Amino acid sequence: MRGKQNKGCVAAGHPTTAAAGATMLEAGGNAFDAAIAAVLTACVSESVLTSLAGGGFLLAHTAEGRDTLFDFFTQTPRQKQTLQPLNFYPIEANFGDAVQQFHIGLGAIATPGVLKGLVQVHRQLGRLPLSVVAEPAMHWATAGIRVNDFQAYCYDLLQPILTANPATQAIYAPQGFPLQAGEQFYLADFATALAALVQAPEQFYQGAIAQQIVQDCQQQGGYLTAADLANYQVIERSPLKICYRGATLLTNPPPSSGGTLIAFALKLLEHVDFSNLEPGSPAHLQTLATVMRLTNEARRDGYDANLYQKNIADFFLSPSHLTSYSADLSPIGRKWGSTTHISVIDAEGNAASITTSNGEGSSYIIPGTGMMMNNMLGEEDLNPQGFHQWQENQRMSSMMAPTLLLLEGRPCLALGSGGSNRIRTAILQVISNLIDFGMPIEAAVKAPRIHWERGVLNLEPGFDRSSLEAAPHWTVDRWIWWQQQNMFFGGVHAVMAHADGRIEGAGDARRSGAIAAVP
Repeated sequence: MRGKQNKGCVAAGHPTTAAAGATMLEAGGNAFDAAIAAVLTACVSESVLTSLAGGGFLLAHTAEGRDTLFDFFTQTPRQKQTLQPLNFYPIEANFGDAVQQFHIGLGAIATPGVLKGLVQVHRQLGRLPLSVVAEPAMHWATAGIRVNDFQAYCYDLLQPILTANPATQAIYAPQGFPLQAGEQFYLADFATALAALVQAPEQFYQGAIAQQIVQDCQQQGGYLTAADLANYQVIERSPLKICYRGATLLTNPPPSSGGTLIAFALKLLEHVDFSNLEPGSPAHLQTLATVMRLTNEARRDGYDANLYQKNIADFFLSPSHLTSYSADLSPIGRKWGSTTHISVIDAEGNAASITTSNGEGSSYIIPGTGMMMNNMLGEEDLNPQGFHQWQENQRMSSMMAPTLLLLEGRPCLALGSGGSNRIRTAILQVISNLIDFGMPIEAAVKAPRIHWERGVLNLEPGFDRSSLEAAPHWTVDRWIWWQQQNMFFGGVHAVMAHADGRIEGAGDARRSGAIAAVP
């Protein structure tokens, strides 16, 4: 019996974000129109997570069978000299039981790519006029959005950034403290700027907005120059492609790390017989933890050091390289992540998986635009050699891994996640839940997760603690048992297309996820 076919589904980090994408599908647009509208709207509804002045990636599969990874992540500046003392300083985000340090200021800004990326995707793959695609974002920026509990939590965590200067405080803390749940958030300047950019997007990179950014960087201690903005290019890459138990997985290739590490972990999991494993059992979690540990070891053993080497993914995923790690698999087998994800599949067979981020934000708002610029040069995870040690004019590496699964050449799953270094383990577990255990998509996203790193195993509630701690063979230095599901474990927003024409989705409650399906 065939299910009821629908026009498509959007999964995202906020109901308004998802609804903006669905509106495009209802208007006759395709998955790419929907994805772009959702990202533009997320710049309002999820503005502390993403921005047109940040970076990201969109993985596209067209109905005609074309697969393209659009890389519009941030680029390091072309030089390290500044005309004024460097404006780069630490702030602390207090999580209650942990404090995490970030660096902000104009000296933390890398060359942004989101706007240019969205425009390029639209020109190549979109169907509706860009002015139509931008309408939901402009509407909500002016009308205002009610702050939900998750956004209020984010505002509270990032208070030192959101109150660092008068321009930022006027938006996020107009009464001197961050907006609370239930209050209205407005971004009127963004609506005005977006209306102008729809007509002339080049203004961001070579026009009045670019001139303002460069002037402020030169006068206030930032690295960016006119050449950084004018020469920024979106890079179109062939996605990394592997097979996993009969499905074709497409994900983000090098020089970004996340996709290759997910592929490596899945290749290890292929050595495991899941037929006798129960989800969440000691044997299952030992297997997952071992795979995570081996993936981290392989990363340290030469992947990061050779990240920009040609064909590094081919070597890293080669059978001979995998064998040295898979032998360790027996037959049994608090951190911020300021990132958001959107997944879309339409009835025509187009699929878009897009992950974007603004870091935590630099605190610098481009005057008159409502756009906060990124702080990617102040992100410890993105600067493993230390701050200000980056190579000039180089595309930065990222853990972002927008991912698609194809069956017989058609998209059956679009997914991705926020969560910094937990992005890859979150995506890995959802894919395994779907393919290895046959879970429905909502259950696969909702299921409790683990994350293993540096000898520490983090576990969400839902596992049998006593049986796990009594199980043999654990190579764990320390257990951390979380009291509730948390954004630490990512935010996987996923859409699945079934053979009978049904398209459904799941938004991850860990990051206030939502879906919007179009009948």
